[in-house]
Amino acid sequence: MNKPNSRKALFALVAGIAFIAAILTACAPTSSPPEPVSPAAEAPGEIQRVTLEESKAALDNGEATFVDVRSASSYAASHIPGALSIPLAELQARIDELDSDGWIITYCT
Repeated sequence: MNKPNSRKALFALVAGIAFIAAILTACAPTSSPPEPVSPAAEAPGEIQRVTLEESKAALDNGEATFVDVRSASSYAASHIPGALSIPLAELQARIDELDSDGWIITYCT
């Protein structure tokens, strides 16, 4: 490999590592998740994160509507039983399909 291509490869490698590090940093939790609050106590427009355990309990008790915001093909491949499929790109247009007084839990993984 000659010097110019070697430099390009090294630059691409370093840029790729920096990109991955930036993504991991952005996705890493910076603090412990907030305590869950009942949906009625939330301010309008505020999004509350819930733990996996809280989500599972809500699912088991029928206390929440689960909305899968992935693509329709991802939903078809696998999803939480009973979850609605509303891809993220369609969510704004289909928001009226959801009970605004209920607990809505969206997920994408």
